[in-house]
Amino acid sequence: MAPTSSAEVQKSFLKYQHFFVFAAPVLFVVLVVAAAPTPANAGLDYWLEYWWLFFFFLLGATIVNTVGISGSAMFVPFLIFIFPLLAYELEPETIVKVGLISESFGLSSSAVAFIQYGLVDRRLGLSLVVGSIPFVVGGALLSFYIPEPLFHAALAVALLGAAYLLYTADLAHDGHEGESADGAGSGDATDAHQSAPDGGEPASAGGGELPDDDGKLGPAGVGVDDEGTVTRVDREGDSYSYTWGGYLERFANYGVGGVFQGLAGFGIGELGIISMLRTNVPVRVAIGTNHVIVALTAVLASLVHVFAGGFLPGAHSLSLASTPWNMVVFTVPATTLGGQIAPYVSNALDTDTITMGVAGLFSVISVALFLMAVGI
Repeated sequence: MAPTSSAEVQKSFLKYQHFFVFAAPVLFVVLVVAAAPTPANAGLDYWLEYWWLFFFFLLGATIVNTVGISGSAMFVPFLIFIFPLLAYELEPETIVKVGLISESFGLSSSAVAFIQYGLVDRRLGLSLVVGSIPFVVGGALLSFYIPEPLFHAALAVALLGAAYLLYTADLAHDGHEGESADGAGSGDATDAHQSAPDGGEPASAGGGELPDDDGKLGPAGVGVDDEGTVTRVDREGDSYSYTWGGYLERFANYGVGGVFQGLAGFGIGELGIISMLRTNVPVRVAIGTNHVIVALTAVLASLVHVFAGGFLPGAHSLSLASTPWNMVVFTVPATTLGGQIAPYVSNALDTDTITMGVAGLFSVISVALFLMAVGI
């Protein structure tokens, strides 16, 4: 059967995704420099003032995308504790805004990479994004009214919860390599019986014909049988089986996480990934789908934070003009690059070690935020 034109377009996009991914931040920077409302005397010094943020956000984006959590979980604490030591203290609303705008690009970059590998369940992701929209918007609107001590306390609770979930969850995705679809594995031929990473298994062990979609790269595809069991094959030929059951638990987790996502810039990814694992979604599919959900909700929350301040009665005086554009012109390219680097880092390093390190950092930061909240 000949592939349809839409399948060809999709396949071409995935094949050349690096070009589109890196073109997005370039276009963003050009539009910001050309059209964003800036101080009247803004010159070259204004735009280059925060060049050093590129390196901090590149490191942060690489770490969070390797683990599969929200970028703002790293960016917001950095802007609260480190940035004032190098520049000046930022308002909470500005901190969340910069974190959300930056993570939107970083997670979108990483999400496209997961889509390219066939590890994103679009039906599952779309349903969770739609269900979390009112919670994300509600949390974002609440951020305009919440006092600073309460903001720090809420942020500490979110970080502490994220740390606990990272400590207890098994997010490792660096298991044995499965065979490719043609049966040529990277290991010895006698290892054909072994499972592929995170619940996947070599296509040759799939027990019948596996899906192979025209619009995906390599042997990737997805099919659903009469009993509702989903069979997903990634571009390397590893297959994963699961069902779409467990929507109620996932909806609850993504709802609560959505409020924190809008309020503090993170939370939906940390709570969401746990609900997927508890409902037996394979780890690699859960992480890939979660990237898309967090990216889309981060974009939504960013739009609310950037545009809603001028329309809400009694809200903090935040508007499009108050956005520190000379910061995001460096943080956006950095997070985009970090999102593309992360898959390579996750393959080269022990993900469990990174996860435990991030969880420990979150625990320390949450204690500091609690102390700030009570005025110590």
